[in-house]
Amino acid sequence: MSPIIETRHLSKKFGGIVVANDIDFTLHGGKVMGLVGPNGAGKSSLVNLICGTVPADSGEVLLHGRAITGLTAYQRARSGIARTWQNIRLFPSLTVLDNIVVAAREYSGERIGSIFRERRGGDSALVDAAMHQLSRVNLQDYAHHLPTELSIGRQKLASLARALMNEGECLFLDEPVAGVEGRVYETLKELIRQEAAKGNAVCIVEHNISFIEDLCDHCVFMFNGTLVSEGTVADLKRDTQLTELYFGRHE
Repeated sequence: MSPIIETRHLSKKFGGIVVANDIDFTLHGGKVMGLVGPNGAGKSSLVNLICGTVPADSGEVLLHGRAITGLTAYQRARSGIARTWQNIRLFPSLTVLDNIVVAAREYSGERIGSIFRERRGGDSALVDAAMHQLSRVNLQDYAHHLPTELSIGRQKLASLARALMNEGECLFLDEPVAGVEGRVYETLKELIRQEAAKGNAVCIVEHNISFIEDLCDHCVFMFNGTLVSEGTVADLKRDTQLTELYFGRHE
């Protein structure tokens, strides 16, 4: 099966710091990929390059074999590439519901903050779709709340609901369970499994190796802007060099 996302020779420097060094990377539908490595390895930078929030210095990004390197971040999102962020980034002045609605690919960008009040025509369909995503993360009762009124765990769930509102084929999750435990942790795992079962590609950047081990079909280890090894978590843990670089910190 051809990959949904592919990068070829993708490279990026910030000054003298190389965050992506000639990276070839693929994501396949129906699979959950883990992207692991120490802080500063370039994991989030790679996600930014693929999602278009940071321009590449060289190389290309392909979606279903079509080059999208020249597309803006919002154009890539409208092509079906969705993501969450380490620092969540919900709009604090919008309700939780409106935060979800604005992530729809067909959303026109008009009447931010007023969609729920109007509920007519196409807007009503978007509200219904947003409420469906909120129900998936058990936040339907918080639709009218501001994000700042939610716990960090619920904010993480709202962030995931916003990404799911894209209804695309590719989902990037940047440290989804940092600071999260209990029911929220299990809900995140179940939703990721559901997305892969739909045939979507999921990539998780995460330091919680147990979370990665439970979910990921395949894992890539990144260090100093370079993809240095890949395999299952068990495969990577057997690599003495990687254990010294990273995994030993978790044992």
